[in-house]
Amino acid sequence: MTSKFAKPDSNIIESEIGTIRKSWRSRLSIALVYPNRYHVGMSNLGFQTIYRLFNSYDQVVCERAFLGDVGHAQQAQSKTVESGRPIASADIIAVSLSFENDYPNLLTILDNAGIPLKAADRGDDHPLVIAGGVACFLNPEPLAAFVDCFLIGEAEGILPGFMDTFDPHADKKAALLSLARNVPGTYVPAFYSPIYGDDGTIQQFAPKANVAPKIKRVYAADLDLDPACSAVITPHTAFDRAFLIETGRGCTHGCRFCSAGFIYRPPRFHPVAVMEASIKQGSRLTDRIGLVGAAVSDLPGIEQLCEEFEDKDIRISFSSLRADRLNDSLLSALKQSRVKTATIAPEVGSRRMRRVINKGLSEDDILQAATSLVENGIPNLKLYFMVGLPTETDSDVEAIVGLVKQIKHRFLQSSRARRRIGTITVSLNSFVPKPFTPFQWAAMDDVGTLKQKIKTIKNVLRNVSNLKVNSDVPRWAYIQALLSRGDRRVSQILLQAHVNHGNWAQTLKEVAVNPDFYVYRERDPAETLPWDFIDHGIKKSFLLNEYRRAKQAKTSPKCQVESCKVCGVC
Repeated sequence: MTSKFAKPDSNIIESEIGTIRKSWRSRLSIALVYPNRYHVGMSNLGFQTIYRLFNSYDQVVCERAFLGDVGHAQQAQSKTVESGRPIASADIIAVSLSFENDYPNLLTILDNAGIPLKAADRGDDHPLVIAGGVACFLNPEPLAAFVDCFLIGEAEGILPGFMDTFDPHADKKAALLSLARNVPGTYVPAFYSPIYGDDGTIQQFAPKANVAPKIKRVYAADLDLDPACSAVITPHTAFDRAFLIETGRGCTHGCRFCSAGFIYRPPRFHPVAVMEASIKQGSRLTDRIGLVGAAVSDLPGIEQLCEEFEDKDIRISFSSLRADRLNDSLLSALKQSRVKTATIAPEVGSRRMRRVINKGLSEDDILQAATSLVENGIPNLKLYFMVGLPTETDSDVEAIVGLVKQIKHRFLQSSRARRRIGTITVSLNSFVPKPFTPFQWAAMDDVGTLKQKIKTIKNVLRNVSNLKVNSDVPRWAYIQALLSRGDRRVSQILLQAHVNHGNWAQTLKEVAVNPDFYVYRERDPAETLPWDFIDHGIKKSFLLNEYRRAKQAKTSPKCQVESCKVCGVC
């Protein structure tokens, strides 16, 4: 088979989109799709890693495609960046899904490409549509009607088996059956049938084709090898020519709202020596290095790593830093990188709510972090909070205002000492219960209540100088909850939203499926959840016990890797 695509070199610096033009002859062509804008997709290290891994196979040529971007009208026709070929001419369309709100974009991309939306309507002459990414790890069911095959797991662990097993010359059903039976982590929705009870809940999730009853997620047990890092450096991202390097996967802290802290268990970190080598590799391409992880400051030896590159002509930034882990080495690295804005994520305002979510931060930690950041020359702060968490009361909402005012007081004291006053930006986000967290059983706050909570905070803080308050739109949070907590009947809603050109208000009035059933309903602990067929190794009883402890405002210890058997992963 002659490749339809162009094979790229790795680590190419793109001064503009579409500069890769190397021809290549290959057996298998893959269009790697990120269902959002170019700058969003290329800011995603997972997407870049998949791109690099696919192209590491000699028999594969992989090109990127996006929802579209300014100056790139070809993306509206679902064509690739590298060669401008239609994605419909690929053997495989591989979709990277990080966020549920990108699900409608997938339908748009397939429709623009002239590919039937439903998997059941596609034949052997159409590309195989596969999907992976963290959103698929959580709950792929709302997309079950549109995707031929989901890969549930980390790419390093699952791709070798997929590439060894997939036969592009076999008819589609035979190829899918072979994948489902022989490649751990492969989920083919067509081979499973959910059976619903009279109350609308799932009574049984039955395999139909002698395939495994549960899909065991695959993970890379050994991260001692080269970490995931940028395959392409481009100024057209949120990170502007930064070379991104993964510090590890997972998080030890066990915040009860955070899916990444549970589905990436056990937490794993790259050795410092490997990180040093990666930073040196990246510094040959750019002076901007971005360290990426759920909690970068938890990397063992992070202080040593920062000190190694102190006073070098390198600007190191961090995707996430905990307020209780800011030390001199990290602050010095931020100062050297000329960072203008640093982020603190208190999440909640009251001590009680910090116990509910198991945040593990004290008020002193948060206030001291704000002071230290400003004292070290970072003039602007961004604060992240959530509203609508389980057990939240009016006094907990008011506590957010109180904490912001205390941070502002510390911020002013430190800023005046430096004779420079920056800005505090408060970001308010509606809480969405996610699968595989202790809050997966919780009902979401109704949209009206969320709006009122946001309004309360904004009204009090609106006249505070040097402070801005931004918030998400609760109605969009509702849609996110629907897509993250729904079963495969939600595919009908997605399809109708596509027909209505994204008019969700009209769609939710027209569909026979009741969206409130998925969003506002507290789930029974005995209920079969739409995502229960995925096995992340975590005991459901552990998550339920954590939910009960949350309701009692009781904290739990951090994840003790390999030294305990509490959650079941180790």
